[in-house]
Amino acid sequence: MASTSTPNANDPLASFYAKVDELESVFIERLGDAVKIPSISAQADRRKDVFEMSEWVAAKMKAVGIDVTLKTLGKQTGTDLELPPLVLGRYGQDPQKPTVLVYCHYDVQPASLEDGWKHEPFVMTVEDNGRLCGRGTSDDKGPLIGWINMIEAFQKVDVDVPANLVFCFEGMEESGSFGLREALEEEADKYFADVDVVCIADVVWVSDEQLSIPQGLRGIIFYLVTITGAKQDAHSGGFGGQISEPMIDMVNIMASLVDSNGKILISGIYDNVQPVTEKEYESYKELNISEDSLYGGTGGRSLHDNQADALIARWKKPSLSLHRIENALPGAGAVTSIPAKLVGKFSIRTVPFMKAEEIDVIVRKHIQDRFASLGSKNDIEIEAYPSDWFYEDAGHWNYEAAIRATRNVWGVDPAMTCEGGSIPIALDFKKILKKNVLLLPVGRPTDGQHSTNEKLDKSNYINAIKLYGSYLREAGTLWRENKNRVSSG
Repeated sequence: MASTSTPNANDPLASFYAKVDELESVFIERLGDAVKIPSISAQADRRKDVFEMSEWVAAKMKAVGIDVTLKTLGKQTGTDLELPPLVLGRYGQDPQKPTVLVYCHYDVQPASLEDGWKHEPFVMTVEDNGRLCGRGTSDDKGPLIGWINMIEAFQKVDVDVPANLVFCFEGMEESGSFGLREALEEEADKYFADVDVVCIADVVWVSDEQLSIPQGLRGIIFYLVTITGAKQDAHSGGFGGQISEPMIDMVNIMASLVDSNGKILISGIYDNVQPVTEKEYESYKELNISEDSLYGGTGGRSLHDNQADALIARWKKPSLSLHRIENALPGAGAVTSIPAKLVGKFSIRTVPFMKAEEIDVIVRKHIQDRFASLGSKNDIEIEAYPSDWFYEDAGHWNYEAAIRATRNVWGVDPAMTCEGGSIPIALDFKKILKKNVLLLPVGRPTDGQHSTNEKLDKSNYINAIKLYGSYLREAGTLWRENKNRVSSG
């Protein structure tokens, strides 16, 4: 397990660290209060709870002196539902300090006891082993509240927060971040005009044993393939062998995309994939990752013989996953019916230097060619929803500040890694604000963020508060050094 030792007593922030430890019970209770609000953005009947959560967050921010603005985003596309607001905040405007934009989200994934939870998901349970169990503890209420806790701890020891802060907390991250990109574009030269760097606290370590800071994320292209045959479902006894069946076409197409060893069967898909260097390969071999952490406790059977190859498959190579085939008429017909219309869902995770628009062209060609080869009398429609991969300059002072802070608080150097998942908003911040974007981990990969029994270890929650403070202190130092270098050069 990662170290949970007390930060160096000689650290200038020693009094701040001590105050964080002293306020541990207060901070844990605060997280428990947040978990009680079932802010599930994906469920229309919970939208009121997401709004309640936005008000709760705004109130806690105001309580520590943050200047808060609730930015309305209008209605969710295709619905009458109001989008929950962006909770924007400002703390400090000292020209002698850098300005860090902090992003987190206050909405959560769906959860119910019937899903297999050990405890009620919206009643945080503190287990004997120090795990804080409840929906949102790790993703992303714990990391979000940590920033508020940090300001309070600094105030109680009469120490200035080492950087100016701009907060951007959203309530639709788990449902596509509707409205966020447009808001960033609108506020880029207004509310966010003075931002120097961005910090996203919505990622986890590479393993429970290996602290890390990811500098890259895979992109994603999500596909919907719709095949339509008859006007309505038909009885297979009466019409099997007589009418063209969408399911037969769909299975043929889905099976043509990827083989059982994970190799994508679409011609040209690997043409622009960035090669893995020998140095990268050797570094992946050295990472301290248990088998359980490597596979996230899924119990899945590996397609690879060693850790390095498994990590390369996750971080540095594209993958194609088949998700499901859905009948467009829920609950219609008997088990032996012939579906009239089907929607096949799959996605491709992309890596540097793949271009989404080029990949989409060859994917569509593959599907259309395969469909044509079947001689089907059915109709086919293809929809694609792309989000590009993200790769950041880890040599920037923003990343160096996070590396130093991790060393200060946890007593070890973090590994520089990538992530197999996708966080589209990371690229949005980078492209729109044109600033360095740091992905700062708080939790562990075994937290079960989108699963049952989500948890955040108490040590991670409390040390995250210390990490934030140390990161801002190091960021301030490095920012001034960089500024002096530029002015003297």
